[in-house]
Amino acid sequence: MVILVVDGQGGGIGRALVEKLNAEIGGEHEIMAVGINAIATMGMMKGKAKNIATGENAVIYNAKRADIIIGSIGIVAANSMLGELTPAMANAISESPAVKVLIPLNKCGLRVAGVTADTLPAVMDDAVRMVKDIINGKIKCN
Repeated sequence: MVILVVDGQGGGIGRALVEKLNAEIGGEHEIMAVGINAIATMGMMKGKAKNIATGENAVIYNAKRADIIIGSIGIVAANSMLGELTPAMANAISESPAVKVLIPLNKCGLRVAGVTADTLPAVMDDAVRMVKDIINGKIKCN
């Protein structure tokens, strides 16, 4: 499976996700990290992402080939991340047939009702668990 990690701004969430995914599923699946900007890409490189790319075209191209896309909820909202995430990027991610595992952050002008007040690391751990459950067929996504 191709797991696409998308992040912007400083890439801290993406880096942590890449590190956690590498630790949990390692070389069994392709982990692709795409930064919305070069700084985010560099952050994910520090997390030991092997396959990396940067920018709008990279998001659009790789969203088509991904089986799972993981990132903050802002990756499906046009002009989120202080305007870094373009409408074309949000559209490509939203329209991708990939399963989206979204980390709820009360940022980017988005508020998610019903989300517990867990810490960001706990929410990321849950997101990585979801990716593993999808890969192992424990979560069916239609």
